[in-house]
Amino acid sequence: MALDPTKHADWEIAEDSEKRMKPISEIAEKMGLTKEELLPYGHYIAKVDFKKVLKRLEGKQDGKYIDVTAITPTPLGEGKSTSTIGLTQGLGKRGKNVIAAIRQPSGGPTMNIKGSAAGGGLSQVIPLTPFSLGLTGDINAIMNAHNLAMVALTSRMQHEFNYTDEQMAKRKLKRLNIDPHNVEMKWIIDFCAQSLREIIIGMGGKSNGFMMKSGFAIAVSSEVMAILAVAKDLKDMRERMGRIVVATSKDGTPITTEDLDVAGAMTAWMVEALNPNLLQTIEGQPVFVHAGPFANIAIGQSSIIADRIGLKLGDYVVTESGFAADIGFEKFWNLKCRMSGLKPNAAVVVATIRALKCHGGAPIPVPGKPMPAEYKGENVGWVEKGCENLIHHIKTVKKAGINPVVCINAFYTDTDNEIKVVRRLAEAAGARVALSRHWEKGGDGALEFADAVVDACNEKNDFKLLYDLTTPLRQRIELIAKECYGADGVDYTPEAEAKAKKMETDPEIAKLGTCMVKTHLSLTDNPNLKGVPKGWRLRIRDILTYKGAGFVVPVAGTITLMPGTASDPAYRRVDVDTETGKVKGVF
Repeated sequence: MALDPTKHADWEIAEDSEKRMKPISEIAEKMGLTKEELLPYGHYIAKVDFKKVLKRLEGKQDGKYIDVTAITPTPLGEGKSTSTIGLTQGLGKRGKNVIAAIRQPSGGPTMNIKGSAAGGGLSQVIPLTPFSLGLTGDINAIMNAHNLAMVALTSRMQHEFNYTDEQMAKRKLKRLNIDPHNVEMKWIIDFCAQSLREIIIGMGGKSNGFMMKSGFAIAVSSEVMAILAVAKDLKDMRERMGRIVVATSKDGTPITTEDLDVAGAMTAWMVEALNPNLLQTIEGQPVFVHAGPFANIAIGQSSIIADRIGLKLGDYVVTESGFAADIGFEKFWNLKCRMSGLKPNAAVVVATIRALKCHGGAPIPVPGKPMPAEYKGENVGWVEKGCENLIHHIKTVKKAGINPVVCINAFYTDTDNEIKVVRRLAEAAGARVALSRHWEKGGDGALEFADAVVDACNEKNDFKLLYDLTTPLRQRIELIAKECYGADGVDYTPEAEAKAKKMETDPEIAKLGTCMVKTHLSLTDNPNLKGVPKGWRLRIRDILTYKGAGFVVPVAGTITLMPGTASDPAYRRVDVDTETGKVKGVF
């Protein structure tokens, strides 16, 4: 009997559920994997040899493909991962052969405010501690591969500065004439460390390297992470790794990892990471966990490889896109599906009464502080006003030609009147609506949710991309801004506009996808504007190029690639039982 989530913390529920975990070999056998395809990491976690799976099941028809997205969240999140796992459990209760595919959590939010993205209540992925604290080492491999590129760059700069042309030739080094003022990459670490955003390196004389301005970004924003999310196989990964632009020369020529002779070694760090990780829900359904890019600063999707093998092994695959439909779903729609060639059968928009109240006028919750008192009582007016944000995201999903299902991610504090108004307005906007109590009741609480998704999958849809790759860059940005965010138009800083114009004349860059960087807390580039703001324009302050991943990356507003740690982070409550070695406090 599972613990009551209204009385116990997520980590306590996970620890209790782990007493009844199935061996990963049993999970694998039930989903149709062979012993040769399973690469165990202990008793309850494994990697899966994707290449063998795809070769064996090459001719098998794909299962149904479902994406889970959401309304614009509060800073506390809206339970999208919880709903992904809840739907998987609900489909399992209905006797469906279902597999979830989610992202690996970053150490940044796990040790900060948001938590580990393992789900919550009675809809979680287990075992929780290894899931949350490094898993099988994929993010560590990404950090090593990425930072090796920075080692190659900075050492080359030092040698070029200190060596004559004769000395360079003797060492078989080509002089790249790297411009220290135009280094595209930063170092990475998988924590939220605001003090590392801007640093000076190479101090202490020429033997300590070339002195220059540098900095750190969070690991999940790395282009190497994006490549893990979109690569189709090892050959594709190796080619993409060599296209990463690290800096430019003094004459403006891009300098790649291939130019630095480091792309092969970077790929060597990533060979094992290319195989997806296999875990389970607390009810025993299989879960692929692979890649972990954020959606506000990166592509925000689990890997294409995990989805592909899931669709061969399962009749239903439930994947998740980071944050709301304006960000995560838009990238699923126009980047992930474009690159994979996969077409979704349905999309879920998760909504909570709490978030709808926030968009309707209630005080914005502050992470680490008690929930404002206004959220404790019924307020149908706030919920009704907040549904404008929900309807906006329903319309975005419908623009992709996909059948939307609204999941009211219910909590025991929600009232019948508040739920009724959400159902009425969402159905009027053309969505199926399901009330789901998976957080409180697991799969048994998600049966209505599962039935609605099955119905949506059985309906024919007309999936179509928002733009094609012949559309000029600034026109694409404007399409996304207007159609997905509701902006009146787009404004550029002089630097960003100059970059955009140059990129539009470069045929190699023109064929790359567009991966927007924008706050997840608002449809706009201002995180404090809730609901569906009117009369605003998107501000683009910079445009980055990720040639390896295959993206042009417009940066909107003041968002940073290195988040900060709050004053009351989660790590203050994480500890270890020194007798048993069990970790407590991770959520």
